[in-house]
Amino acid sequence: MESGRATVRDVAARAGVSATTVSRVIKGDYPVAQATRTRVLRAIRELDYVLNAHARALSGAGTKMVAFVLDDVTGPSFAYVAKGVEQQATAEGRLCMVCTTHGDPARELAVVEAMREQRADAVILVGGGTLDDAYRERMSHFAHALDKAGSRLVLCGRPPLGDDVPSTVVEYDNEGGAYAMTSHLLSQGHRHIALIGADHPGQASTTKIDRLRGFVRAHESFGVPYDPALIVPAGFGRADGHAAARRLITLGARFTAVFAATDMVAIGVLAALREAGLRVPEDVSLAGYDDIPLAADLSPGLTTVRIPTDELGRTAVRLALDRRQPQHVVLGTHIVVRDSVGPARTLSER
Repeated sequence: MESGRATVRDVAARAGVSATTVSRVIKGDYPVAQATRTRVLRAIRELDYVLNAHARALSGAGTKMVAFVLDDVTGPSFAYVAKGVEQQATAEGRLCMVCTTHGDPARELAVVEAMREQRADAVILVGGGTLDDAYRERMSHFAHALDKAGSRLVLCGRPPLGDDVPSTVVEYDNEGGAYAMTSHLLSQGHRHIALIGADHPGQASTTKIDRLRGFVRAHESFGVPYDPALIVPAGFGRADGHAAARRLITLGARFTAVFAATDMVAIGVLAALREAGLRVPEDVSLAGYDDIPLAADLSPGLTTVRIPTDELGRTAVRLALDRRQPQHVVLGTHIVVRDSVGPARTLSER
């Protein structure tokens, strides 16, 4: 055996047959005498032979699997989407492979290509996509290539690439959630609302842009102008929220509420507000987005937008494996009201 790993030739030698016969037994696509099959299978067990995954894919006998591609496995909302994907994949008799991109579009494209080569039944991309034309063109190419190979590109939590691109799209009402939360803050009398983590168009992912659109649309509906200086670009993590809030406070920005683009951003903002001696919600109201489990355990409990994370994952797998169902669905979001938002106090009262 080479390097301690059995090969087809090792199995053939142990069973007293040719390497071709071993391959036929493994693939199961050619008649082999039962006695011969039994000897080959016994040799495979005795040698603990593991078939090369690439060889299985080329032979069409690859392990049935779905690939789950996300930015960061430590993101709480991503973790719950992954849970839904894994549960549905298991129910469908598939293995689930998790791949991370660290926010790099080039790496995401490379992962999709690798999963295409491995003949995954579905490649599920989770989270916001980029609006870069070159990226969209390349991803569209992969969608067509996956479709031709009998696989499926699934866009989970992001908009479609175009009507002519064969893909499964499972969105949630991202903009609507931001609109509802901003409307809630405005209905509480807040007229100076900071938005942290939803960047300007052309500078961000589709997720951030949709949340900004919902924020702006709510202001327009209420006839209240928003302050562009209170739209603060930031990442989606706790440290990002903390740093952004500290910048606002240091600059002396005037705001009575903060709408954080994610709950993790909101947690960072909460820490920065407390460090500055500001109380939530007495001095500043705070809202988030995602409704991760920790949101309910904060003090005060975080008012936030709930995303149907588990359902997103399950639906993505179910639709990708059953093309008879609609291939573009939009799941709902809704706000969860807790104690971190209260009536606005005038800036002079602080």
